[in-house]
Amino acid sequence: MVILFIVLGIVVVLALWLIGVYNNLVTLKKRVENAWSQIDVQLKRRHDLIPNLVNSVKGYMKFEQDTLEKVMQARARAVSAQGVGDKIKAEQELGGVLGRLLAIAENYPDLKANTNVSQLMEELTSTENKISYARQFYNDSATKFNTKIEIFPNNIVVGFFGGKFEAFPLFEVGEVERETPNVDLSF
Repeated sequence: MVILFIVLGIVVVLALWLIGVYNNLVTLKKRVENAWSQIDVQLKRRHDLIPNLVNSVKGYMKFEQDTLEKVMQARARAVSAQGVGDKIKAEQELGGVLGRLLAIAENYPDLKANTNVSQLMEELTSTENKISYARQFYNDSATKFNTKIEIFPNNIVVGFFGGKFEAFPLFEVGEVERETPNVDLSF
């Protein structure tokens, strides 16, 4: 009879531990999803600002049509991207070409003096800063979750639940974003 209570006690402790690990993983996964949704809100704002900025600078930047087209193409890819991994890749590309556009805009004094363009560039810069903070929060949350699902004995629980707990990709600096734009401020 004593052995039955011991076995029953062990089963209860294991069940409670399994429930605790599962609930902790679900909580962390929801935090990562929330962090991603915060990025998504800022990306939507960025996507909405870009066409207005491109249309505002078109008249001034007659010689930079290639750059403007690249920005709009990268925006289109970013808007249509599906899944976190694809969105991250598309947004990295968009961030790179957008950085080039902002750097090139520095070469046009009339453009910088335009109130609408100046306001749009300021809003876009503010949005880029918010995206940067949201990326940092997302990466922190994703790293914590990814670590939890890989450590022992949590990895056993993850394996037991199949594909419910998969690692999230991190938002890293892409190759296009690594390139330093060349700014010439000589008039």
